[in-house]
Amino acid sequence: MMSQYTLNIDNGNAKNMASLWLKLGVFSLGAAGILAILLALSRTPGIKDIIPFVDFFHIALVVHVDLSVLIWFLSFAGVLWSLVAVRKVTLVDRVALLLAVLGTAMIVIAPFIGIGNPLMNNYVPVLDHEFFISGLAIFGLGITVLCLRTLCSFRRSVSVLEFAAHLAALTTIIAGMCLVISYLGIDPYWSGKDFYEMLFWGGGHVLQFTHTIFMLVAWMWLVSAMGAKMQLSRKWGIVLFALVALPVLQAIPIYARYDIVSAEHREAFTQMMRHGGLLCMPLGLLVAFKFIRLDRKNIEKKYLYSCLLSSAILFAAGGIIGFLIDGINVVIPAHYHGSIVGVTLSFMGLTYLLLPKFGFGTPDAKLAYIQPYIYGGGQLLHIIGLAWSGGYGVQRKTAGADQVLTSFAEKAGMGLMGLGGLISIIGGVLFLIVAIKSFRNR
Repeated sequence: MMSQYTLNIDNGNAKNMASLWLKLGVFSLGAAGILAILLALSRTPGIKDIIPFVDFFHIALVVHVDLSVLIWFLSFAGVLWSLVAVRKVTLVDRVALLLAVLGTAMIVIAPFIGIGNPLMNNYVPVLDHEFFISGLAIFGLGITVLCLRTLCSFRRSVSVLEFAAHLAALTTIIAGMCLVISYLGIDPYWSGKDFYEMLFWGGGHVLQFTHTIFMLVAWMWLVSAMGAKMQLSRKWGIVLFALVALPVLQAIPIYARYDIVSAEHREAFTQMMRHGGLLCMPLGLLVAFKFIRLDRKNIEKKYLYSCLLSSAILFAAGGIIGFLIDGINVVIPAHYHGSIVGVTLSFMGLTYLLLPKFGFGTPDAKLAYIQPYIYGGGQLLHIIGLAWSGGYGVQRKTAGADQVLTSFAEKAGMGLMGLGGLISIIGGVLFLIVAIKSFRNR
């Protein structure tokens, strides 16, 4: 009998589709990593002044964020949705994947065919050009098709993690509904950054609950794979996952109550995520309790341990920093880098677990073990440097001379940020090496 805290990987059709989504996610993460090198260098004291591409910094930042958060996260969600929904590969499955691949390709090549006009709005920054926006729309359409496919496969007998995957599909659809409502409700005279800020604000907040649900899925699967017994009944597992998604139900009433362009609308979604995010703590604490009771000496795949430990530390750090935000400065990216990297590390760990189960080679045990510590450790330095500098008022989304670093404390904080960023890039490259080696060694 299949455990309530793993997903079924016995179906060959499901594994084939899931492996293709995994390759798409790894590709997007690799492309984002290349752009991250330029981003870290362009903000590091002593190096930033010799990089002439300040405009390209903003273009690279847009594409980096979209690839490393939106495309990578939702592609990995596609892995889990495929395992849950696919029994026999249908035209719908192929169309969803094809749309996602096409949209990703358009996003990646956009900066290299002369498309610019970067807009640094929150959640889904954009290059304000029809080609780039079309790429985002096509990718989003592919994800929508897969979510609807997943919801249509729901059965009353689903396991806890299967229920969580269906729940994540529902929150993603609600995020898409928020996007449509915002688009229809914004007055035509709005344009540029303000337009996209309002367009993605509601849906962007809702989508964070999708990512959190899947991070918890990864945590529970990883700790179970390391030998922990999740002594939580199916009923209570489902209740606790439903609790995580519960704040999303506020989304539509927020639209009904407040005008999209109002400060109240923005604040309502901010508070929804800030306080609603605390509802992941029961499941998170359960996993932590099981994790610390593991007999580390008897864990066969120690890289699962390092991934889960690093993920939990970064996600917790990002959450704590989120309550320290005061003003528009680099404390904000410190918060979301911690949370984002926490989710990313959980997906990396699950990637290591799934690669051999999908018919690829077993991950290089030594590289896979140290990779999360290098990647996570670098990111921890990165967010500490950002939080430190933010305390001195260093503004976010600036580079080069625009940062106006005057005091030693500001320079030290951003220097620590740059060092951490470069270390984490090494960790990201190691993940790509491990994954690609496994893909090649079927």
